[in-house]
Amino acid sequence: MKSQTLCQWKGFSVEQSDHRLPDGRDITFTTVRHPGAVVIAPLTNKGELVLLRQYRPAIGRWILEFPAGTLEKGEAIQACAQRELAEEANLAAAHWQSLGELLPVPGFCDEVQHLFLAKSLTPAEGELDTDEVLEVLTMSVETFLEKIADNEIQDTKTLAVFLKMQVLGVLKQP
Repeated sequence: MKSQTLCQWKGFSVEQSDHRLPDGRDITFTTVRHPGAVVIAPLTNKGELVLLRQYRPAIGRWILEFPAGTLEKGEAIQACAQRELAEEANLAAAHWQSLGELLPVPGFCDEVQHLFLAKSLTPAEGELDTDEVLEVLTMSVETFLEKIADNEIQDTKTLAVFLKMQVLGVLKQP
């Protein structure tokens, strides 16, 4: 089957390729190729969540979200999570727990997001990427739930990680 790269930018590409569907039909399909990402839910010793208030140029506004970032070529998944937590939240964690994976937009992108709970947090030094503008916030689970209800938290990866944490029983409920 033939494949053609239509666009390449940083670690991402847009590829068009021939594809055989499960019913035997052949199609040409365009896919955004993504190196993968991590999403980290930092939880303080007091049971509070650490979030970012981050400006996102693609939508032209600020959003509330958990720290997250893209895997660099050859980078181990947990090493990426540790790097992103330090870069974005100036934190390190002594305890890491995998919360599984997400497929954020499988209709056109092959990105896999690897989810982590980070606990036993301590200050760390990190440096933001040149295109990042953000503030680090800490909030209770109750406040987080209020912000969901008020539509102040809309980021799907953040909502999905929070749901995973609830289902796995790692959060104290208000």
